[in-house]
Formats: sequence, C-alpha cells, structure tokens
Amino acid sequence: MEKSLRYILNPDKTDGLVLTASVNCITNARDAYLEMKTVYDHFARDSFDSPPPLIGKGTVKAIHYVMSFADDENVTPELAHKIAKAFVRKNFGDDVQAVIATHVDASHIHNHVIINSYSLSGQKYYSNRSSLRQARETTNGVCRAFGVTPALNFENKGRSVSYYEWEQNKKGSSWKEQIRQEIDKLIPSFNSLDDLLQALEERGYEVKRGKYISIKAPGQQRFVRTKTLGEEYTEDSLNTRIIYREMGAGTTPVIDNKSQLRADYAAILSDVRILAIQRKKVPRKRIITAEYSVDNDLDLYRLSAQLSVINKDNIRSIGDLEGRIAKLKNEYENLRQEINEHIEEYNRMVSLLEQAQLFKELSNKGKLSDAEQLQLAVCRQALEQNDIHSPADADSLREKTRHLGIKISALKENLEGCRNRYDVYSDISKTYGEISKDDYISDLVEEEKQWRKQVAKKDKRKI
Repeated sequence: MEKSLRYILNPDKTDGLVLTASVNCITNARDAYLEMKTVYDHFARDSFDSPPPLIGKGTVKAIHYVMSFADDENVTPELAHKIAKAFVRKNFGDDVQAVIATHVDASHIHNHVIINSYSLSGQKYYSNRSSLRQARETTNGVCRAFGVTPALNFENKGRSVSYYEWEQNKKGSSWKEQIRQEIDKLIPSFNSLDDLLQALEERGYEVKRGKYISIKAPGQQRFVRTKTLGEEYTEDSLNTRIIYREMGAGTTPVIDNKSQLRADYAAILSDVRILAIQRKKVPRKRIITAEYSVDNDLDLYRLSAQLSVINKDNIRSIGDLEGRIAKLKNEYENLRQEINEHIEEYNRMVSLLEQAQLFKELSNKGKLSDAEQLQLAVCRQALEQNDIHSPADADSLREKTRHLGIKISALKENLEGCRNRYDVYSDISKTYGEISKDDYISDLVEEEKQWRKQVAKKDKRKI
C-alpha cells in the first residue's frame, strides 16, 4: 500500500508534487498510509499490515483508479487534476480518504486515485463491475461539467475504442507485444507472480485474476489472457520463470542413485533433452530475447532447476517432500499469526506514544477548553494504566516500539522466504506427479502435434 502511494506521489511524474492532492489525509506517502491504516484498523476485522494468506485471497484494503485522457480531449494537466478531485468528491462523498496524483511523464495525461476501502464514517467501498460502471459515469459527468467531451464513452453502448488504442492500431503497434516486453522487463526484479502483477498495476496496467490471468495495457480496449501471449506467459510458465530464475542455469545435476525421486528426474530430463534436440517438442524459450536452443528451453531449465533444489536441499523422496510442504504451510501460518500479534502490539504502542505527545502538548498549554480537558484526562488515564509516568518512560516505550518494528520487518522477510520455498516445493511435487503417471513426455508429444497442426493451418492461410 505504501509502495503504491509512493509510486503515484513521485515528484518526477507530478511536476514536483504540484499536481497532487488528498482528502482526509496528508499528501505524503508515509503519513497517508498511517492515517488510512488508522481508519481501516478501526472498522475492519483485519489489520492494514496483515500479510496475505498462503492460500486464497486476502482482504481489499484500498482501491486504485486510473483516469486517462486522449490527446484530442485537449485536457491540460491542471484541468485533469481538477477533474480528478471533483470525481473523488462526487463519487465517494466528503468522508472518503483519498490520495490524488496527476502524472505528466507519459505520452498521455492521466490521474491516479487511491482510496481507503473504509471511509471515516465506516462506509465500505467495493470494487466490482457495478462500482466501476458508476465511476465511469461519474467521470464522464464531471468531464462534461468542465467542458470536456469524453473520447471514451461507456454509456448505453458498451465499450468503445479509445483514441489511444485506435492510434496504436493505426501505427500497427501490438498490445500483446507491449505487455510481453513489460513482463520480460519486470520478471528479474520480483519474487512472486503476485508482486509482478502488482508492479504491472502500478504502471497503469489492469489485471484480472480468475481461472486465467488477463491483462490490459493503458489505453487498450480489451483484456488479453496471458496464455495468448505465448507459451512463456502462461501462469505456470511465469511462475517457473520467477521462482527458478536464480537456480538451475548452467548447473550439472548430481544424481544420487539411492533416491528414486532424483533418478526419475534424471530420466525425464534426458528424455526431454532428446525431444528438444530432435525438434519433437514445442520450443519454449527461457530467455525470450535469445535464440531458441536446447540450453534455452524452458522445460529443461525448469526440470534442471527443480533437480538442483532437490539436490541442494537433500530431498530424498516424494514423502520427504510432502512432509516439508506440510511443515512450510504450518510455519507460514505460525509466522503470519506471530506477525499479526506483533502488529497489534506495535499499533498499541504507537497509539500510546501519540497520546503521550498529546498529553505533553495539552499539559504545556494554558487554558484548556472542555473538550481539551477531556482529552487530557483520557491521555492521563491511558498512560497511567501502561506505567508511563515520565518523559523517560515515554522514551523507553519509543525505543521498544522501534525494536518491535525492526522485528516485524525481519519476520516479514522470513515469511516471504517461507512462501517462496513453499511455492518451489509445491511446483516440484506437481511436476513429480506428472512424471510418476508417465504423463510428462506424452503431454509434450501431444502439445507438439497440436502445435504442428496450428502451424500448418497458418501456412495454408498464407497460401
């Protein structure tokens, strides 16, 4: 969340932060994050900082809107910023917490709006098809109020083609190629598919998660499934490229003949290598920019990387592997629970420090109003109940809070490492299941047949 706020409040993108604003929070990534966190934690049954579960989806803590303007709308950065602020007030009301930023670094002016999923009054905002339709209608209404006729009109006629997409089509630019290049550029920097997809969203791409992952580039009309981008962009291939990118390259697997798991992997690696050499398997490149070869085959790379993990971690059998997966799952949940407990304590300590500061300010003030006297009494009670009787006690609490924050950060790193190892082991288990059923090679051969048929059909169309 804080990373997203930092991204939209980048001075290089917002004319030195001139084109930024906020509603019911400070226009600063760290402060806005803390203030949204306070509101969210008050109303939700979850913590703003809680890590996502290992399996399934976590809760939605904020909603990120992107509002783009085509060149022929003739919208200046200042006008775009006014439109964004008016949109937020009209669509969400006066008690929303929102951060607004207008970016001028791209080829087209666009606004970013991030709202807390809970308002100051506890209203829950949702992001779904209905709410998006309402947001679009509000946007068009606000645009017309400012004398701007929207180039992209969604009302009563479905989804029309944007000016930007029309121009890209006219130039012959490929949306799919643009998405491929962006994914290829980002993959080396991220440890999970979720992080990769979030990075795409931060760059203005829209992402849908379902049975298949679908992506839409800024200005593109329709979503495209990643599997239509090529074999290297299916969900399985993307996961493979991410989790094994640091493993398996240029390694010679050492085989332990006493381990059936390793022996089976060695055998399947040999078979897949032969298929690749004989050009009897679908070519899947590990390094997209390089020419395809046996050494640049994604299937070989994946199997080799998995065998490297098996050797490195001394996994002796599939039973041993499944036991480790179960242990990692428990470890992840225990870590997540520990982090949530520490976060709760950290939030309590931060709140006490805030009350200590307020107590100090009110104590040093002259005449107090009735409301201020009540605040002073509440602060005094809270501090006394927690054995904070002097500035030295407050300093001690501040130091404990700092150390707890460091501990939470370290635990979150351990959590991420645990999740990555779980993903790797689960992928090995899944692959070994295919190897054990003798499906791996037969599937590659069947894919090759289907691929050749498709190539033949395309060749006929060309003729």
